Amino acid sequence: MPQLLPLRTITVLALMIVAGCSSHKPDEANDNSLNTTHRAGEPDLIPVIAALHDQMYAWEGTPYQWGGTELSGVDCSGFVWRTLKDRFNLPMKRVTTSQLIHMGKRIQPDRLQPGDLVFFRINRQMHVGFYDTDRHFLHASASRGVMRSSLDNVYWKSVFLEARRLPNERGAQISFNYEADDKNVLAKN
Repeated sequence: MPQLLPLRTITVLALMIVAGCSSHKPDEANDNSLNTTHRAGEPDLIPVIAALHDQMYAWEGTPYQWGGTELSGVDCSGFVWRTLKDRFNLPMKRVTTSQLIHMGKRIQPDRLQPGDLVFFRINRQMHVGFYDTDRHFLHASASRGVMRSSLDNVYWKSVFLEARRLPNERGAQISFNYEADDKNVLAKN
């Protein structure tokens, strides 16, 4: 499994963003960049990626528990809800996968950006996770708990249903985990 960014690296990236390091416009003539770079008119996705990796760092390996929303056990929609609530500070009541699939707007799989929701149909049930980067997504797996998986895996390709973008995620106040001696800092996306 690819290594997620270390917590200190995420913190430095977030502080650089707050300091305005990403406020310049990129060279539009060189448009062969990755989908995670900031282009004119598109949101800067570095804070979204950092928030997702921070959440993954905190929750990785948490066992699956149907209806769960705690570090002691969580289901897929509980993990998405907690991430939206804890990392993106979106005030919302607990939602199910059936409710999440009606939120935001549907997007094509080739237009996925970090933070987009990805949905799967598994034995007439729905499953949800967050698109991360490099064709991977973060989710609470029923068999292995909270983890990062590849959308290119034969199994996940066969059960992929759709992807959706929640507009309120971009522009949200992003929260990060810090060690006890660090201060709780928010980065404005």
